[in-house]
Amino acid sequence: MRTPVSTYRLQIRPSFTLQDAAELTGYLKDLGVDWVYVSPILTAEEGSDHGYDVTDPSTVDPSRGGPEGLEALSKAARKEGLGVLADIVPNHMGVASPGQNAWWWQLLKEGRSSKYAEAFDVDWDFGGGRIRIPVLGGDDDLDQLRIVDGELHFYDHRFPLADGTWTEGDSPQDVHDRQHYELVGWRRADAELNYRRFFAVNTLAGVRVEVPWVFDEAHQEIIRWFREELVDGLRIDHPDGLADPEGYLARLKEATGGAYLLVEKILEPGEKLPETFQCEGTTGYDALADVDRLFVDPAAEEFLDDLDARLRDEAEPANYQVMIHGTKRRIADGILRSEILRLSRLVQETSALPRLDVADALAEIICWFPVYRTYLPYGQEILEESIEHAAKHRPELAGVLEGLRPLLLDTTGELARRFQQTSGMVMAKGVEDTAFFRYTRLGTLTEVGADPTEFAVSPGEFHQRMARRQAELPLSMTTLSTHDTKRSEDARARISVISESVPEWELFLGTVQDLAPIPDGPLSALIWQAIAGAWPADRSRLQAYALKAAREAGNSTNWTDPNLEFERHLAAAVDSVFDVPEVGAALENFVAELEPYGTSNSLSAKLVQLTMPGVPDVYQGTEFRDGSLTDPDNRRPVDFQARIDALAELDGGARPARTNEAAKLLVVSRALRLRRDRPELFGGYQPVAATGAAAAHVVAFSRGADAPGAVTVATRLPKALERNGGWRDTAVDLPAKSRDELTGTTFDAGPVPLATLLEHYPVALLVPVD
Repeated sequence: MRTPVSTYRLQIRPSFTLQDAAELTGYLKDLGVDWVYVSPILTAEEGSDHGYDVTDPSTVDPSRGGPEGLEALSKAARKEGLGVLADIVPNHMGVASPGQNAWWWQLLKEGRSSKYAEAFDVDWDFGGGRIRIPVLGGDDDLDQLRIVDGELHFYDHRFPLADGTWTEGDSPQDVHDRQHYELVGWRRADAELNYRRFFAVNTLAGVRVEVPWVFDEAHQEIIRWFREELVDGLRIDHPDGLADPEGYLARLKEATGGAYLLVEKILEPGEKLPETFQCEGTTGYDALADVDRLFVDPAAEEFLDDLDARLRDEAEPANYQVMIHGTKRRIADGILRSEILRLSRLVQETSALPRLDVADALAEIICWFPVYRTYLPYGQEILEESIEHAAKHRPELAGVLEGLRPLLLDTTGELARRFQQTSGMVMAKGVEDTAFFRYTRLGTLTEVGADPTEFAVSPGEFHQRMARRQAELPLSMTTLSTHDTKRSEDARARISVISESVPEWELFLGTVQDLAPIPDGPLSALIWQAIAGAWPADRSRLQAYALKAAREAGNSTNWTDPNLEFERHLAAAVDSVFDVPEVGAALENFVAELEPYGTSNSLSAKLVQLTMPGVPDVYQGTEFRDGSLTDPDNRRPVDFQARIDALAELDGGARPARTNEAAKLLVVSRALRLRRDRPELFGGYQPVAATGAAAAHVVAFSRGADAPGAVTVATRLPKALERNGGWRDTAVDLPAKSRDELTGTTFDAGPVPLATLLEHYPVALLVPVD
């Protein structure tokens, strides 16, 4: 099995095709990258910028470069010695436009008798033999149906007509009633849908890849990539939605000839991948959480909690466990009610197990889950503990919960299987997409894959986690930014400085709330932290972020029934940054207060991530400072030419100031090159000791195994370090005579003063020299 030393993620889209990626391979090689890593490239919904809505799994998307584009990328990558990692989406398909998806079109036309009835996950009995498609504004919109060229049309939506179900002159409404599908109002999707979706996205229909022929047909093009040696590894999107993730990975590993596989899996603190999973690790959110918390000052927790309580007008700060139980319950009883009710229909109704009580109990169990899902029998204890918590919290359901226990533990039954597919949906929508926009004391902490109640990580704890990572998951990916992160690594690096600047943060927030109030205290903290983290940014980016954040939080407005008056106040607050001089000045002053410490955090976090155990990924463009916020903001075009030019200047001898964004490019390029060119320096993990008054402000480790290896030295809590008098007598004990790859300076073995070692940059990457 070929494995990557590092990867570089590119978002492939109509405006940046596989051919464009091929042209970048020379730059990526110069940067030090080992594999190029591409977003989904199978044919997707026309106009899709992300590619996760695949409509035809048998072809590479022509708008993304087509098969010739993949061939061009693979050829260019091979020429430069690079591997190729591709993102695939086995859990669902895009069905927004039925005419673009042959599988879905045939299903709608032929219904239960269709070959593809087995491929999609439809509860036909619940729909009276029809699949419900929630595209109407309301059921009265059936009056707008038209028959055009042998198809049923609703405005721009096109649907097939079953053979023999219509003749000229028939009313569209009568013809509709004869079809294997029923067009319904979009609001009915919450509780009345009868097909499995990706989360609550009606236009992404679940696929049953556990069925052998479905796997074969859905992966025929992907297998070709390996047969023709076009691709070297795969990233598997959302495996938690699959009926049998373990079986799927085993089948995929075999079909690809034992290729390198990663799963997009959120691991909660202390959770591990099942040992039976045939993959090399995750896509790195667990690593992101560990790195971020190194740069958060634990002393700030009490003060930020106090501010949070005041913003909520409560005596105590938000109780996160109570909050997420409520947000998950909101999701289970709201936009994912259809999924919960489908589970309840699998339980035979009796006087002891009434249907609605069963649905209530199933939702309650899911809301107590501390992880996304189990993989029974792996995780059985989590399921049993969640049932116990549910019984204590809802004693009136105790009998129903006890009746459900054996059914949920029966791995041969459909209820247990579907329950495991559903719990992760509720977790993702209730926690990541709701609670993370409500729990706002420090934005760094509410990132994908993180537990925001873990406020900070000490160097000692970090070293223990890295030693475990080296022993257990040396080929798992590490990352700091992805297409799904809610704030980029550099935005979070700056926001983390708030933990060292609590009085300044309180003053700034009070000032802007007086001048341009957002009438939701906790949300105001989230929005103003994000603006400060992203600054400078244009009006449209900040307006889009603020609106999305407010609607995701769901306290003062939401997606389905927006509070237009609140949203007017929110928009005015964002506009004030540009239109009210006092607000703009307050923001500029606050950002200046956070810098250059945010830059120090940015360089330090990046070097730690690139050199710690695992396979480091660099998200497109983040070799420069990137202040992106949540998608689609983090998928904007990248100016690669500027990066190519800056790298050439570095290679010509330029040494940028630490505040110049080229300093990050220096760190990224030198770390990636060293990992690729000197792998023998990265075979182990050992903490490197620091002594002196400021020893708590450095994290240092050696990657050597049996011989001296690369040594990383990074500054943490830089503002407090400066406030307390700098490095003073603090030193690190180098295991060997070493050269700093960033500055070229050589240091003897033994104690080296950090004031000398980190004179130019807040980080050092040291290589042993003879």
